[in-house]
Amino acid sequence: MDRTLDLTAALGRVVIGFLRSVGAIAIFAAEAISHLVRPPFHGRLFLKAFIEIAWFSLPVVALTAVFTGMVLALQSYTGFSRFNAEGAVANVVVLSITRELGPVLAGLMVAGRIGAAFAAEIGTMRVTDQIDALSTLSTNPMKYLVTPRILAGTLALPLLVVVADILGVMGGWLIGTQQLGFASGAYLKSTFDFLHAADVISGLIKAAVFGFVITLMGCWAGYQSGGGAQGVGRATTSAVVASSILILALDYILTAILFAR
Repeated sequence: MDRTLDLTAALGRVVIGFLRSVGAIAIFAAEAISHLVRPPFHGRLFLKAFIEIAWFSLPVVALTAVFTGMVLALQSYTGFSRFNAEGAVANVVVLSITRELGPVLAGLMVAGRIGAAFAAEIGTMRVTDQIDALSTLSTNPMKYLVTPRILAGTLALPLLVVVADILGVMGGWLIGTQQLGFASGAYLKSTFDFLHAADVISGLIKAAVFGFVITLMGCWAGYQSGGGAQGVGRATTSAVVASSILILALDYILTAILFAR
Protein backbone atom coordinates (compact mmCIF):
# COMPACT_ATOMS: atom_id res chain seq x y z
CA MET A 1 0.00 0.00 0.00
CA ASP A 2 2.78 2.42 0.94
CA ARG A 3 4.63 1.61 -2.26
CA THR A 4 1.51 2.33 -4.31
CA LEU A 5 1.09 5.67 -2.57
CA ASP A 6 4.74 6.51 -3.21
CA LEU A 7 4.37 5.72 -6.90
CA THR A 8 1.19 7.75 -7.11
CA ALA A 9 2.85 10.67 -5.36
CA ALA A 10 5.86 10.48 -7.69
CA LEU A 11 3.59 10.41 -10.73
CA GLY A 12 1.64 13.34 -9.35
CA ARG A 13 4.81 15.35 -8.86
CA VAL A 14 5.83 14.66 -12.47
CA VAL A 15 2.42 15.70 -13.82
CA ILE A 16 2.30 18.84 -11.69
CA GLY A 17 5.84 19.76 -12.71
CA PHE A 18 4.96 19.25 -16.37
CA LEU A 19 1.83 21.39 -16.11
CA ARG A 20 3.78 24.07 -14.25
CA SER A 21 6.36 24.16 -17.04
CA VAL A 22 3.68 24.33 -19.73
CA GLY A 23 1.99 27.21 -17.94
CA ALA A 24 5.24 29.08 -17.45
CA ILE A 25 6.18 28.68 -21.13
CA ALA A 26 2.71 29.85 -22.20
CA ILE A 27 3.03 32.97 -20.04
CA PHE A 28 6.55 33.55 -21.39
CA ALA A 29 5.28 33.26 -24.98
CA ALA A 30 2.31 35.56 -24.32
CA GLU A 31 4.58 38.21 -22.84
CA ALA A 32 6.98 37.99 -25.78
CA ILE A 33 4.10 38.30 -28.29
CA SER A 34 2.61 41.24 -26.41
CA HIS A 35 5.80 43.23 -26.93
CA LEU A 36 5.31 43.05 -30.69
CA VAL A 37 2.55 45.65 -30.47
CA ARG A 38 4.17 47.80 -27.81
CA PRO A 39 6.95 50.21 -28.79
CA PRO A 40 9.85 50.39 -29.06
CA PHE A 41 10.72 47.68 -31.56
CA HIS A 42 14.39 46.76 -31.87
CA GLY A 43 14.64 46.42 -35.64
CA ARG A 44 18.40 46.01 -35.68
CA LEU A 45 18.23 43.01 -33.37
CA PHE A 46 15.40 41.52 -35.43
CA LEU A 47 17.43 41.88 -38.63
CA LYS A 48 20.49 40.34 -36.98
CA ALA A 49 18.48 37.34 -35.77
CA PHE A 50 16.74 37.00 -39.14
CA ILE A 51 20.05 36.85 -40.99
CA GLU A 52 21.44 34.40 -38.44
CA ILE A 53 18.48 32.07 -38.94
CA ALA A 54 17.71 32.45 -42.64
CA TRP A 55 21.11 33.03 -44.25
CA PHE A 56 23.51 31.06 -42.08
CA SER A 57 21.15 28.07 -41.79
CA LEU A 58 20.72 27.90 -45.57
CA PRO A 59 23.66 25.54 -46.34
CA VAL A 60 22.63 22.80 -43.91
CA VAL A 61 18.95 23.05 -44.90
CA ALA A 62 19.82 23.00 -48.60
CA LEU A 63 22.07 19.94 -48.32
CA THR A 64 19.50 18.12 -46.21
CA ALA A 65 16.73 18.85 -48.73
CA VAL A 66 18.75 17.81 -51.78
CA PHE A 67 19.83 14.47 -50.37
CA THR A 68 16.39 13.79 -48.93
CA GLY A 69 14.83 14.29 -52.36
CA MET A 70 17.42 12.01 -53.93
CA VAL A 71 16.92 9.24 -51.38
CA LEU A 72 13.14 9.59 -51.58
CA ALA A 73 13.21 9.16 -55.35
CA LEU A 74 15.36 6.04 -55.09
CA GLN A 75 13.26 4.46 -52.37
CA SER A 76 9.98 5.31 -54.08
CA TYR A 77 11.17 3.80 -57.34
CA THR A 78 12.28 0.63 -55.58
CA GLY A 79 8.90 0.22 -53.89
CA PHE A 80 6.70 1.20 -56.83
CA SER A 81 8.58 -1.03 -59.27
CA ARG A 82 7.04 -4.01 -57.48
CA PHE A 83 3.60 -2.83 -58.60
CA ASN A 84 4.59 -1.43 -62.02
CA ALA A 85 3.81 2.07 -60.72
CA GLU A 86 7.16 3.74 -61.34
CA GLY A 87 5.42 6.73 -62.89
CA ALA A 88 4.19 7.84 -59.47
CA VAL A 89 7.72 8.60 -58.23
CA ALA A 90 7.56 12.28 -59.16
CA ASN A 91 4.16 12.65 -57.47
CA VAL A 92 5.34 11.07 -54.24
CA VAL A 93 8.53 13.13 -54.14
CA VAL A 94 6.85 16.50 -54.60
CA LEU A 95 4.00 15.70 -52.20
CA SER A 96 6.26 14.31 -49.48
CA ILE A 97 8.72 17.20 -49.72
CA THR A 98 6.21 20.05 -49.74
CA ARG A 99 3.79 18.67 -47.16
CA GLU A 100 6.06 16.93 -44.68
CA LEU A 101 9.75 16.47 -45.21
CA GLY A 102 10.57 20.04 -46.22
CA PRO A 103 9.17 21.77 -43.11
CA VAL A 104 10.01 18.96 -40.67
CA LEU A 105 13.62 18.43 -41.72
CA ALA A 106 14.27 22.16 -42.05
CA GLY A 107 12.77 22.64 -38.60
CA LEU A 108 14.93 19.93 -37.08
CA MET A 109 18.08 21.33 -38.67
CA VAL A 110 17.29 24.85 -37.48
CA ALA A 111 16.41 23.53 -34.01
CA GLY A 112 19.83 21.92 -33.72
CA ARG A 113 21.59 25.06 -34.87
CA ILE A 114 19.53 28.06 -33.81
CA GLY A 115 17.74 26.64 -30.77
CA ALA A 116 21.07 25.68 -29.25
CA ALA A 117 22.69 28.99 -30.18
CA PHE A 118 19.92 31.12 -28.68
CA ALA A 119 19.83 29.04 -25.50
CA ALA A 120 23.60 29.27 -25.08
CA GLU A 121 23.71 33.01 -25.78
CA ILE A 122 20.85 33.99 -23.49
CA GLY A 123 21.89 31.42 -20.89
CA THR A 124 25.38 32.91 -20.76
CA MET A 125 23.86 36.35 -20.32
CA ARG A 126 21.71 34.99 -17.48
CA VAL A 127 24.52 33.36 -15.51
CA THR A 128 26.79 36.41 -15.96
CA ASP A 129 24.03 38.78 -14.77
CA GLN A 130 23.86 40.63 -18.09
CA ILE A 131 20.07 40.23 -18.18
CA ASP A 132 19.80 41.84 -14.76
CA ALA A 133 22.04 44.63 -16.04
CA LEU A 134 19.59 45.28 -18.88
CA SER A 135 16.79 45.73 -16.36
CA THR A 136 19.01 48.08 -14.37
CA LEU A 137 19.47 50.16 -17.53
CA SER A 138 15.68 50.39 -17.96
CA THR A 139 15.72 47.99 -20.93
CA ASN A 140 13.09 45.26 -20.93
CA PRO A 141 14.96 41.95 -21.43
CA MET A 142 11.95 40.30 -23.05
CA LYS A 143 11.58 43.08 -25.60
CA TYR A 144 15.32 43.27 -26.23
CA LEU A 145 16.32 39.58 -26.26
CA VAL A 146 13.25 37.43 -26.88
CA THR A 147 10.68 39.20 -29.06
CA PRO A 148 13.02 40.00 -32.00
CA ARG A 149 14.30 36.42 -32.07
CA ILE A 150 10.83 34.86 -31.98
CA LEU A 151 9.56 37.11 -34.76
CA ALA A 152 12.67 36.41 -36.84
CA GLY A 153 12.29 32.65 -36.44
CA THR A 154 8.60 32.74 -37.35
CA LEU A 155 9.32 34.64 -40.56
CA ALA A 156 12.65 33.06 -41.54
CA LEU A 157 11.81 29.36 -41.42
CA PRO A 158 9.09 29.54 -44.12
CA LEU A 159 11.65 31.10 -46.45
CA LEU A 160 14.06 28.26 -45.72
CA VAL A 161 11.28 25.76 -46.40
CA VAL A 162 10.61 27.33 -49.81
CA VAL A 163 14.26 26.73 -50.66
CA ALA A 164 14.10 23.21 -49.20
CA ASP A 165 11.01 22.40 -51.29
CA ILE A 166 12.67 23.55 -54.52
CA LEU A 167 15.96 21.78 -53.84
CA GLY A 168 14.27 18.61 -52.60
CA VAL A 169 12.21 18.34 -55.78
CA MET A 170 15.35 19.08 -57.81
CA GLY A 171 17.16 16.27 -56.00
CA GLY A 172 14.39 13.86 -56.93
CA TRP A 173 14.39 15.14 -60.51
CA LEU A 174 18.18 14.68 -60.75
CA ILE A 175 18.04 11.05 -59.65
CA GLY A 176 14.92 10.37 -61.69
CA THR A 177 16.42 11.65 -64.93
CA GLN A 178 20.07 10.67 -64.50
CA GLN A 179 19.76 7.30 -62.77
CA LEU A 180 16.21 5.98 -63.07
CA GLY A 181 15.65 6.71 -66.75
CA PHE A 182 12.80 9.24 -66.58
CA ALA A 183 12.47 11.82 -69.34
CA SER A 184 13.10 15.27 -67.89
CA GLY A 185 10.02 16.87 -69.46
CA ALA A 186 7.70 14.05 -68.40
CA TYR A 187 9.07 14.09 -64.84
CA LEU A 188 8.59 17.85 -64.46
CA LYS A 189 5.14 17.74 -66.05
CA SER A 190 4.05 15.02 -63.65
CA THR A 191 5.44 17.06 -60.75
CA PHE A 192 3.66 20.29 -61.62
CA ASP A 193 0.41 18.57 -62.61
CA PHE A 194 0.20 16.82 -59.25
CA LEU A 195 1.25 19.77 -57.08
CA HIS A 196 -1.44 22.03 -55.64
CA ALA A 197 -1.09 25.37 -53.90
CA ALA A 198 -2.60 23.88 -50.73
CA ASP A 199 0.32 21.46 -50.46
CA VAL A 200 2.88 24.27 -50.45
CA ILE A 201 0.81 26.54 -48.20
CA SER A 202 0.33 23.79 -45.62
CA GLY A 203 4.09 23.30 -45.46
CA LEU A 204 4.66 27.03 -45.00
CA ILE A 205 2.10 27.17 -42.19
CA LYS A 206 3.92 24.33 -40.47
CA ALA A 207 7.23 26.12 -41.00
CA ALA A 208 5.96 29.31 -39.35
CA VAL A 209 4.71 27.34 -36.33
CA PHE A 210 7.97 25.40 -36.10
CA GLY A 211 10.02 28.58 -36.32
CA PHE A 212 8.01 30.10 -33.50
CA VAL A 213 8.44 26.99 -31.34
CA ILE A 214 12.19 26.67 -32.00
CA THR A 215 13.00 30.25 -31.06
CA LEU A 216 10.57 30.21 -28.15
CA MET A 217 12.13 27.10 -26.61
CA GLY A 218 15.66 28.36 -27.24
CA CYS A 219 14.93 31.69 -25.56
CA TRP A 220 12.98 30.06 -22.73
CA ALA A 221 15.70 27.53 -21.93
CA GLY A 222 18.38 30.21 -21.93
CA TYR A 223 16.27 32.67 -19.94
CA GLN A 224 15.63 30.11 -17.19
CA SER A 225 19.15 28.70 -17.03
CA GLY A 226 21.35 28.94 -13.96
CA GLY A 227 24.20 27.23 -12.21
CA GLY A 228 27.12 28.44 -14.29
CA ALA A 229 28.55 26.65 -17.32
CA GLN A 230 26.77 23.38 -16.52
CA GLY A 231 23.45 25.19 -16.39
CA VAL A 232 24.07 26.71 -19.82
CA GLY A 233 24.91 23.26 -21.18
CA ARG A 234 21.70 21.81 -19.77
CA ALA A 235 19.71 24.71 -21.22
CA THR A 236 21.22 24.12 -24.65
CA THR A 237 20.41 20.42 -24.56
CA SER A 238 16.87 20.92 -23.30
CA ALA A 239 16.17 23.56 -25.97
CA VAL A 240 17.17 21.22 -28.80
CA VAL A 241 15.38 18.18 -27.38
CA ALA A 242 12.18 20.05 -26.54
CA SER A 243 12.10 21.79 -29.92
CA SER A 244 12.62 18.53 -31.81
CA ILE A 245 9.88 16.71 -29.90
CA LEU A 246 7.46 19.60 -30.30
CA ILE A 247 8.15 19.80 -34.04
CA LEU A 248 7.22 16.14 -34.50
CA ALA A 249 4.16 16.38 -32.25
CA LEU A 250 2.92 19.60 -33.85
CA ASP A 251 3.51 18.14 -37.29
CA TYR A 252 0.94 15.46 -36.56
CA ILE A 253 -1.52 17.94 -35.05
CA LEU A 254 -1.22 20.39 -37.94
CA THR A 255 -1.49 17.60 -40.50
CA ALA A 256 -4.67 16.37 -38.83
CA ILE A 257 -6.11 19.90 -38.89
CA LEU A 258 -5.02 20.96 -42.38
CA PHE A 259 -5.88 17.74 -44.16
CA ALA A 260 -8.93 16.61 -42.18
CA ARG A 261 -11.70 15.34 -44.41
